[in-house]
Amino acid sequence: MIVLVMGVSGSGKTTIGEALAARLGWRFSDADEFHSEQNKARMAQGIALTDADRWPWLEAIHHAMQLCERQREHHVFACSALKRDYRELLRANLEQLRMVFLDGSPALLAERLQYRRGHFFAPELLADQLAVLEPPTADEALIVDITPSPAVIVEEIMAALGLPADD
Repeated sequence: MIVLVMGVSGSGKTTIGEALAARLGWRFSDADEFHSEQNKARMAQGIALTDADRWPWLEAIHHAMQLCERQREHHVFACSALKRDYRELLRANLEQLRMVFLDGSPALLAERLQYRRGHFFAPELLADQLAVLEPPTADEALIVDITPSPAVIVEEIMAALGLPADD
């Protein structure tokens, strides 16, 4: 199975994705690993990415997910997957993909970004991500509130997806 943890910047994709992967004994990949240096530089300068910037990045993530599925490797990925079109590309031809959307208020997201250090994403881009966001529906993804602690969120995801811990 592949689990895609998604949401806007500051929602906890990496934190939750890493914790979920560790709890399950699976590998983890962050979508930031797939961005070009040019995309990272643009975002660090506070320049929002366009669809033309995002498509090659999304295709690279999709390719990595396809490879995991072909190799029957359980894996957790984290990716913003802001638009329905993006999610359709990411899920294409993947039978074992489960999506989890981390949902939080704009105020909480902004607060989290204010305290984040060492990341290339400029906090002022949150407004752009929220404007672009097409939140998934419950039939498209498991929707999880980001207010509880990461440990509680991970347990909620595992229970909802029927995932046993690799003890």
